Amino acid sequence: MSKGFKKLLLAVAGIMLVLVAAGCSNNSTVATTKGGKITKDEFYNEMKKSQAGKSTLQTMIITKVLEDQYGSKVSDKQVNQQYNKYKDQYGSSFSSILQQNGLTASGLKKNIRTNLLTEAALKANKQVTNSDLKTQWKSYQPKVTVQHILVAKEDDAKDIINQLNNGAKFDDLAKKSSTDSSTKNNGGKLPAFDNTDSSLPSAFKQAAFKLKNGEITQTPVKTDTGYDVIKMVKNPGKGKMSDHTAELKNQVYAKWMQDSTVMQSVLSKVLKRGDISIKDNDLKDVLAGYLSSSNSSSSAK
Repeated sequence: MSKGFKKLLLAVAGIMLVLVAAGCSNNSTVATTKGGKITKDEFYNEMKKSQAGKSTLQTMIITKVLEDQYGSKVSDKQVNQQYNKYKDQYGSSFSSILQQNGLTASGLKKNIRTNLLTEAALKANKQVTNSDLKTQWKSYQPKVTVQHILVAKEDDAKDIINQLNNGAKFDDLAKKSSTDSSTKNNGGKLPAFDNTDSSLPSAFKQAAFKLKNGEITQTPVKTDTGYDVIKMVKNPGKGKMSDHTAELKNQVYAKWMQDSTVMQSVLSKVLKRGDISIKDNDLKDVLAGYLSSSNSSSSAK
């Protein structure tokens, strides 16, 4: 499962439980047993004592505030496009992956929308500076396309390199020798990747980025899965930083989205504009991690 998908798997079921508990009368019964009944009031009181319950309320408040301030910036079209990407990526396994994570299609779309709202909040509250661009440029690499042959032994990889240097065709050797069953019949060709790719080992990427079009690694590249021989199919080169400003900005924002310190600062600004009033005194400090001590009371503006 990709990391991007995992980030979207929020506790939807937990959110719904709190919504139900908070929205019903205290005398309603959740369950009955021989030992007595459990009311929604009892259930709510237990939920709010737990860390899971507090985290769920925190998520609900943040989502409401994000929707109020940035809802107009996220369209159904954007949500559906991202949803369809996941659906296409996992194909016939998509439904089972949703089930394994306690999600429905609508639940996943809700999580995607929350993620897009958070991204909109980040871009509205923190601007990328020229210094940020220069820092990102140091590790930047535009998308490249390569072929590879994966084998278990270093000597086998060296032998393949010798054969290639003596005129053997990469496609033929990939089909004959590669242990990567997903690419060997396509000449070992991998999907295009750049410096932000998290699916490939860093050693593999570093070796690949050094190659010019048509070049082959002359030393086997060791990874956790074995030894790779890599051929560069298309490397556009870095060129000038000014030619890649938009992509560099996207990479900076993507990095910030994974930085808890940055996102806590951003969400703090968003929440302080949210006119939040928490009515239950037992939960008044649920946003203390985002708001200053002077504001982490029953209301925050």
